[in-house]
Amino acid sequence: MEKILILDDDEAIRSLYAMELDDEGYSVIPLGDASRVLQLVEQTSPDLILLDIKLGEYDGLDILKDIRSFNYNMPIILCSSYPIFKYDLRSIAADYYVVKSPNLEELKLIVKIALKGGESLHSGQKLEDLQQLYFWDDQIRTSIFGPSFNRSGEKSELELN
Repeated sequence: MEKILILDDDEAIRSLYAMELDDEGYSVIPLGDASRVLQLVEQTSPDLILLDIKLGEYDGLDILKDIRSFNYNMPIILCSSYPIFKYDLRSIAADYYVVKSPNLEELKLIVKIALKGGESLHSGQKLEDLQQLYFWDDQIRTSIFGPSFNRSGEKSELELN
């Protein structure tokens, strides 16, 4: 069973995500205390992390950087109520970015894709439904509907059609 660590300081969001992902068959580790996240990541070795950005006195983008310093391959999905953070260059270290919504279908789909290693979308899935989906392909961060960037944040000529 795949383990998902959920770090969100909002208990209602954390509980909602935990219930939904548990119903999908994942083992869920909910965490509201950002000060323990690095220790918990090392102890539990989750298969994926859902990471909020605004965490009270902590910054999820700093936590993202800290996790990437010792584990670059673990899929991390940034989840935020603020779509503006997807343009923050520090978010480029995440595999995906999801704007929080009462409809969790996009989040659940991106979790599945991330756990499959970014494999192709399910047949019949409309690309229009995934306008905020970002993924890494080797050294290129690609948006389905926008420009691509390398890991240094420089625009790349490679774009999906």
